[in-house]
Amino acid sequence: MKRGALPVFCGLATISIFAAMALLPMQAQAGRSCEQVKPTPDVIVKGMQMAERTSQALDASGARVVILARAGQDLSKYGLRYSHLGFAYKTDAGPWRVVHKLNQCGTAVAAVYRQGLGEFFLDDPWRYEAAWVVPTPDVQTHLLAALNESPARIVRLHTAPYSIVSYAWGQKYQQSNQWAVETLAAAMEPATINSRAQAQAWMQFKGYEPTTLKLGPLTRLGGRVGSANVAFDDHPNDKRFSDRIETVTVDSVFAWLPRAGLGAAPVTLRLQ
Repeated sequence: MKRGALPVFCGLATISIFAAMALLPMQAQAGRSCEQVKPTPDVIVKGMQMAERTSQALDASGARVVILARAGQDLSKYGLRYSHLGFAYKTDAGPWRVVHKLNQCGTAVAAVYRQGLGEFFLDDPWRYEAAWVVPTPDVQTHLLAALNESPARIVRLHTAPYSIVSYAWGQKYQQSNQWAVETLAAAMEPATINSRAQAQAWMQFKGYEPTTLKLGPLTRLGGRVGSANVAFDDHPNDKRFSDRIETVTVDSVFAWLPRAGLGAAPVTLRLQ
């Protein structure tokens, strides 16, 4: 794995899907807190070790593309292990690259970025642990076609307005994991899926079930007032006011992919 210049902490992309994004002096994050803290040498070393070990394991798997996750935040109180996922794919030049959606810190908008594994794991995660699902050969073929074509295709279903708890079946906002699974749907049916609603219909047809978070009114109010990237107004009233927040999580996606015949069981790698 190439060890080039270190990225700005909090995940600023060195290569953006939108060329203009590379010029913005903004920080981006997903699946972790948005604290502006200078990375320590220990954080840098661990992040690069995590990236190197992940690269070696992915090489050994024989896959060309995987659904890759990290544990950026402690979500154990919600029964969740991972916080953020993206598509990791093997480039013709050799290194693995990750395409994923990142929220611009302190804002309610996000963009799609292409990064190296080093950047993916240099965000001072809650736990130095990676997990991935190797898609079936057919799914890998479709995903690679989308990832290797023009940038416009991979952001076709991207929605900039962002909420970390966006409604799984809504289109007002779109969080990072939601973008990934909707993009997977569009990659599988490029001729027929041209909207987020169509992608979500495909997901439902394939049996995807979002995670239901039990968030009471005080939690919901505090989240909306205290964070620009948290909103609940896209959730149906009957679910929102009965404390049922349905959103796309890594754990729900990893449970669904093998069940739907789209991939193998998740593989885990943890830095000791």
